Amino acid sequence: MTSTLIPIAALLLGSGFLLMAGGLHGLLLPVQGAAEGFTTFELGLIGTGWSVGFMAGCILVPTIVRRVGHVRGYSSMASLAAVAILLNILIVSPSAWITLRALSGFCFAGASMIVESWLNERATPENRGTVFSIYQMVVFGGSTIGQLLMVISPPSTFFFFAIGAILYCFAILPTALSTAQHPNPLKTARLDIRGLYANSPVAAVGCFMIGLVNGSFGTLGAVYAIRIGLPVADIALLMAGAVLGGALVQYPLGRLSDRMDRRRVLVAVAAAAIVVALVLVVLQPRAPMLVIGLLILFGATIYPMYGIAVAHANDFAAPDDFVKIAGGLLLLLGLGSMIGPILAAQAMELFIPEGLFAFAAGVHFLLLLYTIYRMTRRQAQGRELFQGVLPPKSATPESATLDPRADAADTEPPPPSSAPKDTPI
Repeated sequence: MTSTLIPIAALLLGSGFLLMAGGLHGLLLPVQGAAEGFTTFELGLIGTGWSVGFMAGCILVPTIVRRVGHVRGYSSMASLAAVAILLNILIVSPSAWITLRALSGFCFAGASMIVESWLNERATPENRGTVFSIYQMVVFGGSTIGQLLMVISPPSTFFFFAIGAILYCFAILPTALSTAQHPNPLKTARLDIRGLYANSPVAAVGCFMIGLVNGSFGTLGAVYAIRIGLPVADIALLMAGAVLGGALVQYPLGRLSDRMDRRRVLVAVAAAAIVVALVLVVLQPRAPMLVIGLLILFGATIYPMYGIAVAHANDFAAPDDFVKIAGGLLLLLGLGSMIGPILAAQAMELFIPEGLFAFAAGVHFLLLLYTIYRMTRRQAQGRELFQGVLPPKSATPESATLDPRADAADTEPPPPSSAPKDTPI
């Protein structure tokens, strides 16, 4: 284990700071935006801005890195993210925050892609699974710690924005000071909806619908908690608990899907999500511990769905298509994440705060019906064991190349890069 960790310690440390900053930033904006009087629809657009920027980063950052190199590219992305969070203090308006959130999404995607590419370069077929698992722990842990930072101090207009900027700056140092060789050029993500649907209709449609719900909850879950009167500390526990709930059940559900048609597991999890969502809509709980408990259960149902859908797609894919399919499904998830917060925000404004969960129940019901329909049209096929996936909001197409299943892919050597060599500092 030590021999595996030492070469990638700087990258993991930088990722930890980056994910902490991202977790804090993502929770801070809806909380502070609501305090500033932003409407639920405007807060939903902030989440849409993140998804737009994140997808743009996945597509455009490889070109930037080819020109300037990995260290300069990563430092630029983290620096711009720090600037974006500080500008949130100086320019307090919905349109500015939507634009700045898109910028931070772009930077976060770029920085994550560079780290994942670098880790992939340092990994070998023998230790890739270990490296990927450790990176997953850093991603989940960093995001959770970042959200929980809001428990340590009362809300402040300046304090948490400054802490977020500091964490983004800290994220630069380990990579900038590392003596590791920079990796091969990043791959540009491509979206082939027709090919993805032909390979697995359930995975293609499912990832889009999962993005609708996950993007909505990730953006508006804190807004729901504010609207029902929860204090900031409880909101941080609620959002962190939902992510942890999803992380804890991802592997058991994945292993269960190895033993049966994965679509049955997807149907069961969607049904459970519908039940929890409807309980929230009907009962409209206000006791903090009850709300937090139900939201942990909700997170445990919605977050594992993406991994199950990806595994189902890979069951029908050729080994050398793994990276292409995983990257394409991630972009479909991103498309859903762009649209979902807008629709869910409308539901919350037109009805009640629990409109968020009514929207989620409706989307999951459609997913359940479509999956059952597809089960009557195509037989299940199993080929490989389930592998955990990174949280959708943190994963980039480079995550697929880091996944141990990518070793089965028929990858061609990358074209020569004209980027300047990154020299150790």
